[in-house]
Amino acid sequence: MKLRFSVLLLMMTALLLSACGQKKIENEVTWPVKDFSATTQENKPFSLKDLKGKIAISTFIYTSCPDICPPMTSNMMKLQKMVKDEGLKDVEFVSISVDPTVDTPEVLTRYATQFGVDFNNWTFLTGYSQEFIEEYAPKNFKTIVKKVSEGNVMHQPYFYLMDQDMNIKKTYKGNVEVPFDEIISDIKALQ
Repeated sequence: MKLRFSVLLLMMTALLLSACGQKKIENEVTWPVKDFSATTQENKPFSLKDLKGKIAISTFIYTSCPDICPPMTSNMMKLQKMVKDEGLKDVEFVSISVDPTVDTPEVLTRYATQFGVDFNNWTFLTGYSQEFIEEYAPKNFKTIVKKVSEGNVMHQPYFYLMDQDMNIKKTYKGNVEVPFDEIISDIKALQ
């Protein structure tokens, strides 16, 4: 009887200690993201279901953006390199165009190429209507997307961390003062 109690106590202690050692994402949210169909920079069909089982970092950009999109894309590239350097697997990067009429697959490819993007785990999306993205973004990403005039689309400069079940877990500023180490730590916590 004493032996059983000792074994049970040891197992419970081990379980508690292992739970305490797990990293948590600070200020975590759980915003489910509904699937949608799009077209990639390679002119191939894409669905968010393609990300199921993987962690994703997504953002909204457009190629003629004069201010926040270039630094966001550069910062996403830096994050992509950090993920690779850390040896983190099953992490995808997704840039969603907020100006899909202008941002054809060819235009997105040229834009990404000028930044030196590694397409192995980074996809640029288009192929839906302006109306769709303006309704989809607020409902799923809790962000504003609004085409104000030709070549001018209002959107916010966030990176969105999505878990393996297509839930947004956290947002980060993506254009300035990007918390790269925090994002890497949060990706590790999800893995």
